[in-house]
Amino acid sequence: MRALALDLGSKRIGIALSSGTLATPYEVLPRSGDRRTDHRRIAEHVAETEAELLVVGLPLSLDGSVGPAAQRVLDEVVELTAAVGVPVETWDERLSTVTAERSLLDQQLRAPARRQVVDKVAAAVILQSWLDARLAATPSQEDP
Repeated sequence: MRALALDLGSKRIGIALSSGTLATPYEVLPRSGDRRTDHRRIAEHVAETEAELLVVGLPLSLDGSVGPAAQRVLDEVVELTAAVGVPVETWDERLSTVTAERSLLDQQLRAPARRQVVDKVAAAVILQSWLDARLAATPSQEDP
């Protein structure tokens, strides 16, 4: 299944792409200041990549509760669902940006370079987590 994932930030939107079992960082969209414009641009990426599903990172609190940041994402997902024309799922993104930052630090990227890509890498972390969970939930063909 071809899927796109989003890391919805207040200044940037990280996008990752998968055509099966591996998530790949795709693009970073700067926020325009207008959600409709942002959603239209996301819908264009959905169409361009022929994505069948959109996975949106949900920034739950560390205890798993829905805090203010997660509520903002849930509110935006309602609007986004109407704009993209494919099913939209939310996925727990706790610590995805931290994981992305660590990965980029391991690659010895300097801070300016990390800032340019961290959002799409975080989206790839979110999407890979979603893909792995989906794969783990699929019964193996070897099972009786």
